[in-house]
Amino acid sequence: MPVPSGRSRPERGAGTTTRDWWPNQLRVDLLNQHSNRSNPLGEDFDYRKEFSKLDYYGLKKDLKALLTESQPWWPADWGSYAGLFIRMAWHGAGTYRSIDGRGGAGRGQQRFAPLNSWPDNVSLDKARRLLWPIKQKYGQKISWADLFILAGNVALENSGFRTFGFGAGREDVWEPDLDVNWGDEKAWLTHRHPEALAKAPLGATEMGLIYVNPEGPDHSGEPLSAAAAIRATFGNMA
Repeated sequence: MPVPSGRSRPERGAGTTTRDWWPNQLRVDLLNQHSNRSNPLGEDFDYRKEFSKLDYYGLKKDLKALLTESQPWWPADWGSYAGLFIRMAWHGAGTYRSIDGRGGAGRGQQRFAPLNSWPDNVSLDKARRLLWPIKQKYGQKISWADLFILAGNVALENSGFRTFGFGAGREDVWEPDLDVNWGDEKAWLTHRHPEALAKAPLGATEMGLIYVNPEGPDHSGEPLSAAAAIRATFGNMA
């Protein structure tokens, strides 16, 4: 083994790794994904047991009050955060894709990259920040994943919408998914394909969007191209 001259501190950083040289090597590290080593709650944590201790109606009351408690650092639109919370819940659930069962609101992945930074999720960090005092109050009796959806439910109910109710049981994970195919793009908001259509298993037409670009493919505003993109995207989600 060579004897180092001068510096004895090991060099670490963004240098070329073995995965760069052999990008197709078997990802055995994925077997440790979402293990108890990354879970700060420990192996013995039982979310079902914790949730049974929750003052559910007290939590809903607090969420309802939060809707109209406008904060100076992010004022509520027309005096209510209902639209923001509904969008947060919808964009969590809306990442689900049926072809492989990935995504969705079941694990609170909206807290992590890339979902927390998607252009389509702009300002949802404020929605999650607004929920922080409530999460602190109720602790592990309510997961982030359940809280996101319940906040959306309460917002809908407070706006006059009649929901089917709420089903709890979404357990949080504590790191982003490492085994998801996000596509081959190197930049966000760029077409996945020249024809601007999404191909399975990728649901959205552009990286960083939940569904389609509301301005039309390539911001064109062209309705026929938009219709084709919408058909392909929602077809992949079905």
